[in-house]
Amino acid sequence: MKLRSKVWYHLRRNPHQSLAAVAVMFSNFLLITAVVFTLFGLGSVLGFLETRPEVTVFIKDEMKQEQIDSLINNLKGKKEVKEVRFVSKEQALEIYKQDFGDNPLLLEMVTAEVLPASIEISAESPEALKQIASQLSSQADLFEEIVFQQEVVDSLLKWTQTSKKVGLGLIVFLASVSLIVIWVIVGMKITLRKKEIAVLNLLGAGGGYIRGPFLLEGMFYGVVGAILGWGIITVVAFALKPRLLTFFQQIPFWPTSLLPFGLILLGEMFFGAVIGLLASIMAVRKHLRR
Repeated sequence: MKLRSKVWYHLRRNPHQSLAAVAVMFSNFLLITAVVFTLFGLGSVLGFLETRPEVTVFIKDEMKQEQIDSLINNLKGKKEVKEVRFVSKEQALEIYKQDFGDNPLLLEMVTAEVLPASIEISAESPEALKQIASQLSSQADLFEEIVFQQEVVDSLLKWTQTSKKVGLGLIVFLASVSLIVIWVIVGMKITLRKKEIAVLNLLGAGGGYIRGPFLLEGMFYGVVGAILGWGIITVVAFALKPRLLTFFQQIPFWPTSLLPFGLILLGEMFFGAVIGLLASIMAVRKHLRR
């Protein structure tokens, strides 16, 4: 009997245990996929928000244009700097008008000469912003003020680290539960076939012939559970897509292509197969000692 046929025979012979194993793997991978999708989307949101905080340098009126140009070129030359924008006095006035356009009294009191020119710097990461702010602070005598939202950056970093730790911890817990469940179920199946296995040993059947179907059976549970869990969450995600896009608006929560979904599926199938294989190996070693 071919190995694939033996696996299918094992699955059909004890359908209730097989369905229980698939159901447990499905429910666990349902949660794992939901966590992975959430972490992926959260990572995109946090990556977007991490670049929003900026270091803003307000320039003194007596600072010469050559000095300003030199500073801008120096900042643009740093690899950690994402963008450098110079805001002139006139541009600052336009921004002021947009912010306080509904209050004519405030508009009358402010002219372009009153407002300082500024340089706005955004970086590739919050850590880089800290370095830039520290470097500019050493030249503080050239500027009116250096504005850096330290609390906002620290909060973003804390959220990023916490979300990754919680998500990883939950995935490890669910993977451990899946491992134990498949180990127990495959072990039960081996125990129920003790007499059959003893006969095969007397007939000279090789270890691979006896153990192989149990190993593939565990992998089958993991792969099928991963596919079902991924499929349900993906369908739900696409059903919620219009609401998610409306809620997050310009924030890139949703991937621009289907590639991430395919990569997540392949990753989870591999992960499920590994869990199933390890659990089956543990069960085989415990119950099929020769």
